Amino acid sequence: MNQFTKKIINDFSPMWTNKQVWEFEEINENLTFDMAYVEPGKYDENVWKSKSSHPDSDVRDVAVRTFDNLLDGEELWIANCNQKKIDEKYVPYLMATIVDTMIEEEVCLNIKRNNGCLSISIDRDADVIDCKEFFEEFYHLATGFNYDTDTGIPDDETEAEIYLTRLQEEFDEKMKERLGDKYLPGNNDPDTINAKD
Repeated sequence: MNQFTKKIINDFSPMWTNKQVWEFEEINENLTFDMAYVEPGKYDENVWKSKSSHPDSDVRDVAVRTFDNLLDGEELWIANCNQKKIDEKYVPYLMATIVDTMIEEEVCLNIKRNNGCLSISIDRDADVIDCKEFFEEFYHLATGFNYDTDTGIPDDETEAEIYLTRLQEEFDEKMKERLGDKYLPGNNDPDTINAKD
């Protein structure tokens, strides 16, 4: 993961679960944002009036319909409607929603704040370790695992180890299905795996 993505993930960690996203959408009905595609390094305020803009739109809808723009290397900039900047309270919601929408595509994303907006792009430099790190940050999106509630981990050390091993194996299985050979099971890195041979 690049340093900007790491920083924004750290700033808003832990990432929201689907339950939190759903609750946020219940409180903030019909959430829409202004979005625009920008070539890297070429942002100016006119993009909000250009053909590549999607004013007052649903973030999932735009991300799915215009995925090719991301594949072509463009950045998706997101702002509050008519404000050309994003309110901080929407950032964790947008990160969770976009990653959840993109999970099927199996792409790591670069996420950063740019000129007061949130910008998303595909991380073309991501290696296996980056992908593992990125998806692990957002894993509990799918599980609904909240870190501030009882985790259900047994108090007994041996039972806890068995429980956590099972969780890791289930996680590895899911990630292997999604990422295939790109995914390294457990907390391994290529050096550790190669050393075993």
